[in-house]
Amino acid sequence: MTETPDLFGPVKLGALNLPNRIVMAPMTRSRAPGNLPNALMAEYYGQRASAGLIVTEGTAPAPNGRGYIDIPGIYSDAQIEGWRAVADAVHAKGGRIFAQIMHVGRISLPEFQDGADLVAPSAVAAAGQMYTPSGMKPLATPRALTEAEIETLIEAYAQAARNAIAAGLDGIEIHGANGYLPNQFLAPNANQRTDKWGGSAENRARFLVAITDAAAAAIGADRVGVRISPGNPFNDIDDPDVEDTYTPVIQGLSGKGLAYLHFLDAKPAFDVIGLARKHFGGPIILNAGYDKARAQADLASGRADLIAFGSSYISNPDLVERLKQDAPLNAPDQGTFYGGDAKGYTDYPALAA
Repeated sequence: MTETPDLFGPVKLGALNLPNRIVMAPMTRSRAPGNLPNALMAEYYGQRASAGLIVTEGTAPAPNGRGYIDIPGIYSDAQIEGWRAVADAVHAKGGRIFAQIMHVGRISLPEFQDGADLVAPSAVAAAGQMYTPSGMKPLATPRALTEAEIETLIEAYAQAARNAIAAGLDGIEIHGANGYLPNQFLAPNANQRTDKWGGSAENRARFLVAITDAAAAAIGADRVGVRISPGNPFNDIDDPDVEDTYTPVIQGLSGKGLAYLHFLDAKPAFDVIGLARKHFGGPIILNAGYDKARAQADLASGRADLIAFGSSYISNPDLVERLKQDAPLNAPDQGTFYGGDAKGYTDYPALAA
């Protein structure tokens, strides 16, 4: 008889043995001035080390991958040193941490690129605005990547994976969701290419599969996870046939021994989890507004192997213990989600306090 998975029970995830099935979801917090991880970030992640796995905020693999104010990178020696301090803080408390590798593509502005071109699959601007030090500005029109530049970016993901391991992090998650660069390759409205990187669903899936393969070759597939968000329109993604798009994605990520597939559960109009169960074969993480009861239900039904919690982790550094005890949760202060200092970042009280 198969035992029902327990949210608080151990699980093997790729190369890691986790003490519980609770994942801290990746969340941009914009507290890395100069794009450098720092001591405040090390304190923040160290406070949350009781999670089965921490996935960091989106981290740029290259200078032209940056969007938003004060997001970290992982392409320079100084950034590697900064992440080493974060990894050390988490490991000192017995935790495990993956870096989320995020290239924003067209979701940026030239002023965040330090002179580099804003690039994307095609020269199509996304609808929307971005906050800058001088106020809100409309998103800019990117330049279409050349095929040679695409190959360079694939290697940048591989190098980012190597840099993460060099920093002492336990692995990486490739951000293929939420309208950022890999998702732009997947979406027909953002990808209007006519070469091998565009057109058919199989061609549009090629970039995400290629960067995953490159990272897996660099550090081992069992230290690489991938996050996708089928059906999520965030950042001006319009995909009229989600099943057609994501079938070759999931098939292309299958059979490689990856650590996990992480879904932002946008509930598309087809059984994407069933498709993943049929083809992927590895652990599945689900993330989307979970509480304890719903998390246990999705584990029990076999829909998920682990559950990622987002905003509740912002305000509850000891979320695992609070969930275990059915203790009240601190409410998050949305006014301090992005930017600033320790307020709303490292000052939320734990139960012991």
